[in-house]
Amino acid sequence: MVKRFLFALALALPGVAMAANNVSLSSDVYVERKVAKPNGTTALVLEEPTTVTAGDKLVFVVKYKNVGNAPASDFSVTNPLPKAVAFNGTADGTELVSVDGGKSWGPLGALTYVSSNGNVRPALMTDVTHVKWTFNRTLSAGSGGKLVFRGTVK
Repeated sequence: MVKRFLFALALALPGVAMAANNVSLSSDVYVERKVAKPNGTTALVLEEPTTVTAGDKLVFVVKYKNVGNAPASDFSVTNPLPKAVAFNGTADGTELVSVDGGKSWGPLGALTYVSSNGNVRPALMTDVTHVKWTFNRTLSAGSGGKLVFRGTVK
């Protein structure tokens, strides 16, 4: 039980997302659960994690906002994945990913994974270590948005 509590705490404080150009970031993580409704149907709800177990589906939300007085341009938002979480994709599909700890980036289908024994194979979602979005547009002062990605507890 203590192990699960500590893991839940680690998920509540995911790796720090990074950006530049006076862009402020905040991150939240939720567990997606099925809840029985009084009429006998079920609904999907997002809850703050208190306890998570293998197979739980997670939703990560990274909010960004230009806190400067001038427009921000050409910036990226990078978020590492907790080691105990398998990547399940993003809400918008515009991300780049890394499968080598952030050394190289690309669309998942363009990457390869090198195992500890030197074997090379196409990269899988379970190999993703970092997610990054690159903004090639201007973000006006005071404006912002959110980025969403999903994962499953391993």
